[in-house]
Amino acid sequence: MKKVVRVYGGVLRLVRLLPADTRPYYAKYARENFVNYREVDQSETSLDELFQRAYNHSLWVLKKYSIDESAAEKLKEICFE
Repeated sequence: MKKVVRVYGGVLRLVRLLPADTRPYYAKYARENFVNYREVDQSETSLDELFQRAYNHSLWVLKKYSIDESAAEKLKEICFE
């Protein structure tokens, strides 16, 4: 559970790098996804897969707003430790 909170915090730190008018949308999107992760059937999907998905989606959003992917290095360390 501690790792889930760290990943969520990492995603929210990346949201702060986005343009001001997009931050509320992506913060809400992240919150809803992490709330939904609590309900995921662990036998079908592992937490590692969910962390991979969170990282990949974060990279996609950063690229969409022309923010260097290196901003997600901390998140990568958390997700893949």
